[in-house]
Amino acid sequence: MSVAEPRRIVLFRHAKADWPQVTDHERPLAERGRSDAAVAGRRLADAGVPFDLALCSTAVRTRETWKLAVHELPHRPKTVYEERIYEASPGELIALLNETPDDVHTLVLIGHNPGVQGLVEVLSGAAEGDVRERLDRRGFPAAAFAVLTFDGSWKTLEPGAATLSDYWAPSE
Repeated sequence: MSVAEPRRIVLFRHAKADWPQVTDHERPLAERGRSDAAVAGRRLADAGVPFDLALCSTAVRTRETWKLAVHELPHRPKTVYEERIYEASPGELIALLNETPDDVHTLVLIGHNPGVQGLVEVLSGAAEGDVRERLDRRGFPAAAFAVLTFDGSWKTLEPGAATLSDYWAPSE
């Protein structure tokens, strides 16, 4: 693949988590979260773009979200469970994305707020249609995802380099 071809990043916030007496990292999904994760997976499948790579936080709620979402996809991408995603800042997430091999065309990152929403805001220098207005109106609730596109290699990904092309959040 040429580095001149557009690349796509899907930034996916974990679904709604429960609050049992466990550490934050070990929090599982709530019942609603399990349902929303599957719906988000179907919405990603409807987009018809196969993922080359999934980077998923090691937290229980992100792993459960991805397990339920990926089950809805027609193609299961290689998945890497990455502990650096947990509690990462947008800058730390960009540094992680900069490590992505250039043969990866489309990547999904399953993570946490405020890092995921912050990353959408930092990377998106432009937006298509009313996508930014929808994002601004809804915020970035659990199980939401945003799709960004950019040109160039992963090593060149930096603030403002991407276009926000789609956004989805579960209904309240």
